[in-house]
Parts: sequence; structure tokens; C-alpha cells
Amino acid sequence: MESVIRKWGNSLALRLPASALKQADLSLDQKVNIVVSRSRIIIEASGKVEYDLGQLLDAMTAENAHAEADFGKPVGKELL
Repeated sequence: MESVIRKWGNSLALRLPASALKQADLSLDQKVNIVVSRSRIIIEASGKVEYDLGQLLDAMTAENAHAEADFGKPVGKELL
């Protein structure tokens, strides 16, 4: 697969084909690490952030909790 380095503002940019991103399991707005080794540029996915529900709930306080939201009466078969 071949591409061309182009100017983008004051920087240079390389457009990555969708097929290359799919093969590398990368997606739009995903954080990546860029490694330069022996005249090669390697782009790899950054480690994914894992959240622990217990830790998130423990961090809740009366000050950072929002009020109950009311979306009105059911309009279909939802059960609230």
C-alpha cells in the first residue's frame, strides 16, 4: 500500500487508508503511540483504559452527583 506525505498547516501529514486502519484494528480519534526505530515509523495503539465501577462509585459525593432526571411518562413499552 502506498501513500504520499503532504503538507498540513505547518506540519506534514500522511493519510492512512481505511483498509490499513481496519487491519491494524485502529479507529478515528483513537490514541496511538508513535515509535521511530531504524528509519521506520511505527504506529501502535495506546493501552486501553480500564475502569473499575466500584472505584468510580466510591468517588461519588453529594457535591459531584447530579439530580434525578425526569423524562416524562412512558410513551411505549419501557418499564421505569
